[in-house]
Amino acid sequence: MNVLILGIGNVLLSDEGLGVKVVEDILARYLLPEEVTVVDGGTMGLDLLSYLDGRTHMFIVDAIRSEREPGAVVRLELDDPPAYFHAKISPHQLGLSELLAVASLSGNLPGKIILFGGVPKDLSTGLELSAEAGGCVPRLSGLIVDELKALGLPVEEMSRERTAVSEWPGAPGRPGS
Repeated sequence: MNVLILGIGNVLLSDEGLGVKVVEDILARYLLPEEVTVVDGGTMGLDLLSYLDGRTHMFIVDAIRSEREPGAVVRLELDDPPAYFHAKISPHQLGLSELLAVASLSGNLPGKIILFGGVPKDLSTGLELSAEAGGCVPRLSGLIVDELKALGLPVEEMSRERTAVSEWPGAPGRPGS
């Protein structure tokens, strides 16, 4: 078992940085086993190819285009990963599609790929997530942790004093949410 959690996004474009914020949240809230690697992939595209080496599973976390309302959470198991990103479900479809196509051609594509996403509300220039996207952060983190546990991997939540959950707009327990 060798799992890659890959957060994708541009943190300079508000909700577009959702995937990066989720991986930051996971690293701040959970102790992960050595079989799990968490990567802030930003907007790197093909530069991420080496991170796929020897992976059995890959969880991609990103802002997802959808007909659903902003703040909705999406989980998709990708049978043909490059094809999904040609359908433009992610603002990073070109970079991800190329990355996964090259990995497939080189025999380096992980056997199981799951896309975890949140529907953005605001893609304008800005460093903060909208309240809707901010509410996705702890939900997506929880879904990913549940997926790791279902694979039999031990994941421990850190003490409440050390977590970053309450920092996200719209997070449960945050004043005004």
